[in-house]
Amino acid sequence: MWQVVYIARDKQSAEELQAKLQAEGVMANIRPLGNEGTSQYEILVPESELEEAHEVLTSV
Repeated sequence: MWQVVYIARDKQSAEELQAKLQAEGVMANIRPLGNEGTSQYEILVPESELEEAHEVLTSV
């Protein structure tokens, strides 16, 4: 199951964080929060990688 680990303020920020997570070996997806045209994006990781994702995000 996928878990939200962060809500980014825009698509560019979400993509940058997704790339950092993936560079550290953490699977990550992004999806818009709410309707199309939204400015916020959720960053999701598998539940099994949640702790590692938190470590990566706190180091950013």
